[in-house]
Amino acid sequence: MTLLRDEPSDVIAAPRRTGLLRAPFAWLSAQLEAERAAWFYWQPVAFGTGCALYFALPLEPAVWFFLAVSLAATVLIIMRPSATLLGSLIAFTGLAGLGLVVAKLRTEWVRAPVLQTQIGPVAVRGIVELIEPKAEGGERLTLRPLSVDKLTPNALPARIRVTTRNPTAGVSLGDQITLTANLSPPPRAALPGGYDFARYAWYRGIGAVGYSTSPPIVIEDGAPENLAQKLETWVARLRKHIGDRITAALPDERGAIATALITGERGGISDATNEIYRASGIYHILSISGLHMAIMGGSVFVALRFLFALFPSIALRFPIKKWAAVGAMFGAFGYLMISGGTFATVRAFLMITVMFSAMLLDRQAVALRNVAVAAFILLILFPESVIDPGFQMSFAAVIALVASYEAINQRFRAPSGPHRGVHMRFFYFFSGIVLSTIIASAAIAPFAIYHFHQNQHYAVLANLAVIPICNIVVMPAALTTLVLMPLGLETLPLIVMGYGIEAMTAAATWVAGLKGAVSLLPVVPNVAIALVAAGCLWLALMRYRWRLLGVLVIAAGIALAPTAERPALLVGGTGNLVLLRGADGFLNGLSSSRDEFELSRWLARDGDARRPADVTRAPALTCDGVGCVGAIDGKIVAITRHPAALRDDCRQAHILIVQGTRPRSCTQPQLIIDRSALEREGTHAVYLDKSGALRVETVEGARGRRPWTAAYQSTDEAAP
Repeated sequence: MTLLRDEPSDVIAAPRRTGLLRAPFAWLSAQLEAERAAWFYWQPVAFGTGCALYFALPLEPAVWFFLAVSLAATVLIIMRPSATLLGSLIAFTGLAGLGLVVAKLRTEWVRAPVLQTQIGPVAVRGIVELIEPKAEGGERLTLRPLSVDKLTPNALPARIRVTTRNPTAGVSLGDQITLTANLSPPPRAALPGGYDFARYAWYRGIGAVGYSTSPPIVIEDGAPENLAQKLETWVARLRKHIGDRITAALPDERGAIATALITGERGGISDATNEIYRASGIYHILSISGLHMAIMGGSVFVALRFLFALFPSIALRFPIKKWAAVGAMFGAFGYLMISGGTFATVRAFLMITVMFSAMLLDRQAVALRNVAVAAFILLILFPESVIDPGFQMSFAAVIALVASYEAINQRFRAPSGPHRGVHMRFFYFFSGIVLSTIIASAAIAPFAIYHFHQNQHYAVLANLAVIPICNIVVMPAALTTLVLMPLGLETLPLIVMGYGIEAMTAAATWVAGLKGAVSLLPVVPNVAIALVAAGCLWLALMRYRWRLLGVLVIAAGIALAPTAERPALLVGGTGNLVLLRGADGFLNGLSSSRDEFELSRWLARDGDARRPADVTRAPALTCDGVGCVGAIDGKIVAITRHPAALRDDCRQAHILIVQGTRPRSCTQPQLIIDRSALEREGTHAVYLDKSGALRVETVEGARGRRPWTAAYQSTDEAAP
């Protein structure tokens, strides 16, 4: 698809006033013609829409059809370029089709075997690619398997992730090890439409997960097979070495946070600290993203430019600003290499690279054009990033900040020159922090609510307290640490960094402890978040007054946010977790300690602030030795645990949950859920409408038949 040109804004004329009622399409065409400069910004939006459509489909699409649509749209645009409404729709459709095709190609590119059933204990031999510490003890190993008992070479996953109970002393990255482990396929979502780890694992080549039942034994050094693997292992070892040096200087949790800020490894941070940062609204500080990359790259740029300026013979004869920009790009790339390469980090690297490239071309560094270029590159390389919360939140914040910066810069300009005193510099510095914090917090709030069902009410306050510490103390100390570490002099900057981290954690703890700091919200419909995102994009990317139509679209999305239907009954994938919704709107029922994680996900999605331990059997169910009985809106729900209760339950229950196999003679219940259905389809969510009709949604039904789902895999294996 040929990209539309990004025309200079000074050649764009203001839209003419035409009769909206007389000629609505002519009016729209005139508006679109006037917004020609904004077309460039919408191209990654169209491409990303196609990527998102690919992941929303229940079946694998016919790629040839969407490729034909994209090619046809390209031909039409080349033959008759137009700024009409129809021309804009054709261009958008063509780019969306291309995005879907690229997403499908990426899916096939990363295709690798996935374990189909639980096996173990089995002997696993493989090369260690990654070692991640866990705060509660033990480590998580990512292995490139060489052999697994009971699996043929063709069935070996590209990677296996295994958790150990204790730290793996003596095991290094690149070692070839053997261990005994219980393995299973990557887990599916806990709820229909919930987070699907199996899809995440597919794009990282993780085809099996499990836990070790014996300590790993190093049998020999596992030299990687090719140059790419050698480079990957070298970078992983470098990250591990840096992390070890950091924790040696800061052995407590400050070291774990410092490691997270420098290498991106967050496994050593305790759940309690994570929750404090999350509740205060500054959890983004712990993940390397735009803020950290900008400070790192900007610090290198300023330092190099200052260094070159010390030598007049260089400063007066050569473009030292461009030299510093090139050095900053290399510095940002080095930071990317040791940071783990999450989508937010890659996005930040692309953004800062485009920004410094604009300096080399004597173009404006901070501009929406640069954001669009970075988004396009990231979506082409990793189309799956479009559904990643980090991608959505980071780009939402950046687009809002840059659009606001451009709008404010056009209308208000801060005074410069000799008359701008020190007090005014501090004023603009801190007012910039306040304004940017408010804008970024407002931009990411809808996505935080959609993905995590939380709203941090004092996030602005926490960011105002923490970001200056991060900007002035923590990240400059991190950069100094990296510079001095090869000389063995990292201890002093790490001590300074530790004091800054202590101050950040203290501020986060104080904000998180305020009354009403966090509120939980139930699940938001997909159409609501789509409308909010579309309205925000329209408001940010358009230039003239009709951009305010985006406010109406945002309002429509907010109005639809509380309308999601909530299930009356939830039955977990093992059948041991069964919750009924009572008249008070809360879920109660059967649960156990083994179901705590899944139950916590259910409660969060329901907007329920209770802990899993607070969920009780009463008043939802009455139980005895052979089963349990409850009711939802007059419908009797029976949970049968013994054949002795089966006859009565079949005759009386409207919904029957059977721990074993479904009895053939039991035909009276409206719905029967047995163990085989739960194993095959996962969690069942049962909805009850006003007429009394039942509707069932399952995890596998929501996932569809996709390459990363069990239904697709079983169908693929059965195919001749």
